[in-house]
Parts: sequence; C-alpha cells; structure tokens
Amino acid sequence: MRLFIAVRPSAAAVADIDRLPRPEAPGVRWLPADQWHVTLRFLGEADPDAAAAAMAGLVAAPVEAVAGPATRLLGDSVLVVPVAGLERLAAAVMAVTAEVGKPPEDRPFLGHLTLCRFRDEPPSGAVGAAVSATFRVDEVVLVRSRTLPGGAVHDVLERFQLAA
Repeated sequence: MRLFIAVRPSAAAVADIDRLPRPEAPGVRWLPADQWHVTLRFLGEADPDAAAAAMAGLVAAPVEAVAGPATRLLGDSVLVVPVAGLERLAAAVMAVTAEVGKPPEDRPFLGHLTLCRFRDEPPSGAVGAAVSATFRVDEVVLVRSRTLPGGAVHDVLERFQLAA
C-alpha cells in the first residue's frame, strides 16, 4: 500500500488558501481542497500496520504552521504554498519511521502544500500569488495514496495526536 505521513491544514487555513485564483489552462490539474496536506514523510509501498506501530512511538508537541508568504514553483511542474514551522515535527516523524517503507530522503525537509500540477507552463498569474495562513497542528495522519485516472486520492487511515 502506498503510504505517507502528513498534516492537514485547519478549516480556516483551507478557506484562506482557497481564495487563491485557480485559472484553468491546458495541462493544469488543480488539487481539490479536501486533499490538501503537508507531507512529513513519504513511505512509499509499506505495511500500514508497521507504519502505525512506528508512529505510536512519536513524541512531539503541537506546533504552529505558517503557510505563505506567496505561491512558488517546486521543480518544473508543481505549484505550491510553502509551509514553515514543521521542521522539527518532520524530523521526529522521520526518526520513528526510519525502518518503515522506503529509506528517508537525504535532503532537508521542505514543507509545502501542493496546489496544482502542470505539463508545460504554470497557470497565468499563479506563481507569486500572496497567501497567508496559520494553523495549529495537533495531530499527524497516516495516509494511503491511490492513483486513479482523475488523479491521486488520499485516504486517512489513522490519526496520531500530538501532546506537550
């Protein structure tokens, strides 16, 4: 099963981010707001029971995440909202899940929320759009990712509460 560990933005943060324009263009696929998340660790093909058991060992306090200040490109074909404040939480998740799924990536964590993917050019006016949202993160989720013809669908399998 294809899995990842993530945080979900609050309803208020989703409403703030959802105000961004979403111009339609050929080859552009906007992700629905109910699928928005910030991936803390991609596990790839992994056993959900092993992932849940590893996550049960997570010791981390709630944190404040800050989205913004503007949309930007990630690579050549993804438009994202940067999200700061999750670095230590991501490191804690990496530590407890190091033996689950694919090995952790050897690069710094870059918190972001994916808005759209595109083939050729980013949607007109979408890069650099101002956005600001803050949300409290008091849980992380274990998510299954399924690839369907219309795009990926993410199903929350389990929730893990953060405690001070």
